[in-house]
Formats: sequence, structure tokens, C-alpha cells
Amino acid sequence: MKPYLFALLTAAAWGFGGYFEKRGLHLGHLPPQLGITIRTAVALVILGAVSAPHWKALATAGPRSLLYMVVGGGVVAGSIGMLCFYTAIKGAPLTRVMPIAFTSPLFGALLALTLGGEPVTFKMLLGMALTVGGIVLLTMG
Repeated sequence: MKPYLFALLTAAAWGFGGYFEKRGLHLGHLPPQLGITIRTAVALVILGAVSAPHWKALATAGPRSLLYMVVGGGVVAGSIGMLCFYTAIKGAPLTRVMPIAFTSPLFGALLALTLGGEPVTFKMLLGMALTVGGIVLLTMG
């Protein structure tokens, strides 16, 4: 149950965060690049502090593990993904951007099925189809 609670808290934090980020971009007339830099700087300080007791794990993680974290988290999700997200929320209504931007579970599931070797089930395919249907309904004008 605890992982699902954290997943729900994640969704809430990202949803609330997106709202305040959009407000901040517009109120300050900030470019998306500066907005994501502010967000990342604050996150770096907070996450650096809470992760400090675990830094010794870097020595045993291995280069492949770190490469996955740097490329997947730092470059793809943390930089490219967030720059695209900030550009989207700066230019379009949050009610249209958020449902599309948060289709990330679909992409994760597709990678898990195709590259990760997870089994394909009818329930999973139905859930993915319903998710896409919901996104279409939320974003239609």
C-alpha cells in the first residue's frame, strides 16, 4: 500500500507544482529555460541534503548504473523533458497540457513491455487504451 500512496502523492505534487510553475512563468514573464533552471537549482539543494547519507553508494553503483541515471534522468527526463514541459505550460492552458504531458506512464509501460521483458496482459492493454481515451476527452476543445 505504501508505494501506491507515494505514487498518489507524486501525482498530487506534480499537478500542484505544474499549476504554480505556470503561474510563476506568466507572472514573472520568465522564459521556460529560466523557470526550469530555478526549479532545478532549488531541487538540487533539497535533494542534495536529503540524499547526503547515501552518497557513499555511488562508489559501488558501477558506471553502467550511473550512465543510465545520467542519460535517463539527467538528460532525457530532467533536461529535455522538463524544458519541453515548461515550454508547453508557458504556451497553452494547463488543463490541456497536463493530461498530455503526464502520459509518461504509457511510455514507461511500452518500454517495460518491449525492452524490459514484462508480460503483456489484456488488463494492461485495456488500461493503456482507457488512459489514452481519457486524455483525448480531457484535451478535446
